[in-house]
Amino acid sequence: MNRRRWGMCLGLSLGAAVVTSGTGFAVTASGTEQEALGPGLVTIDVDIEHSRYDIGTLRVTEGTTVEFVVHNEDPIDHELIVGTADVHRAHSTGGELSHPPVPGEVSVAPGQVASTFYEFADSGAIVYACHLPGHVAYGMQGTIEVADAG
Repeated sequence: MNRRRWGMCLGLSLGAAVVTSGTGFAVTASGTEQEALGPGLVTIDVDIEHSRYDIGTLRVTEGTTVEFVVHNEDPIDHELIVGTADVHRAHSTGGELSHPPVPGEVSVAPGQVASTFYEFADSGAIVYACHLPGHVAYGMQGTIEVADAG
């Protein structure tokens, strides 16, 4: 087995093991409990198509570090910014067209894949968004629920 295939198999196996090892719970809007991912390292693939994220409803346990692997299927640039209200206020002008490697921030060119890590240290809600001009207004934003580890 070549190195690339072996690495991919190992990565998929580890990812599956981490994703299925969640111990926290989050309460949905309908009042039902659903298992939250983590704690530990979790990898989430995020597809962007037609200027929409496919993250869906994401719940993680506090203490979880998520690697977001972002696949931009659109013919235009996008970004994924994950963070607190202060982070989103700083990006709300959409003036930064490219992001250096900063945790929770990644720019993704058309047809490309990029990744970033974010540590969910505290329970509550964390917002993700694309702050390029007009993208939030089009609906490129959402919330990640962070469940208490206790």
